Amino acid sequence: MKVLIIGSGGREHAIGWKLLKSPKVSKLYFAPGNGGTLELGENLDINVLEFEKIADFAKKNKIGLVVVGPDDPLALGLVDYLYKKRIKAFGPTKKAAEIESSKAFAKKLMKEERIPTAKWEVFNDFKNALKFLKKQNFPIVIKASGLALGKGVTVVKNLKQGEQILKEIMIDKIFGKAGNEVVIEEFLKGREVSIHLFSDGRNFSIFPPSEDHKPIFDKDCCPTRLC
Repeated sequence: MKVLIIGSGGREHAIGWKLLKSPKVSKLYFAPGNGGTLELGENLDINVLEFEKIADFAKKNKIGLVVVGPDDPLALGLVDYLYKKRIKAFGPTKKAAEIESSKAFAKKLMKEERIPTAKWEVFNDFKNALKFLKKQNFPIVIKASGLALGKGVTVVKNLKQGEQILKEIMIDKIFGKAGNEVVIEEFLKGREVSIHLFSDGRNFSIFPPSEDHKPIFDKDCCPTRLC
């Protein structure tokens, strides 16, 4: 079959590289792809959020499967859109993707299902968030609730830094609408391990665990360089 992969990052390149090893895959397309994906298939001048163009291309070129990589089109319902067009797609629906697109939703879900998680509070007002922050021990974690391209989480080490981060997220809107709501949560010290899995809603297959390395700059400094 022909496969269309949505996205332009290293993730999509890796997915394409592996899919191409399958005898069931005859050709790969990437929308929009990158320099590396040119070695695997054909790049298209289609943005990940151009749902209509994606569906039209899939229909006209008899695409057997669309694989959606990035968070934004998943959060905005690309898989739902393709389902309605009777185009087979791999990726969570808009409703299922909310566990990734809203940190506030994810924390509430963990509370409801009694899944252990750091203590947390959600705020959509800067003054209330700052008032709460002033009463906390440091370090503490501040998160833009929405999608921020992996840059919306900061471990703040003092009140001055925390106030600046809150202002940037909630007042200056450095992450746009993703910062309309923030999560302030307890800092847990230790190594972070992520567990990913494939699932069809009933069956699942687990990936090997992986580890993120969030801080940037020398000595694990934060984005503001105030630490």
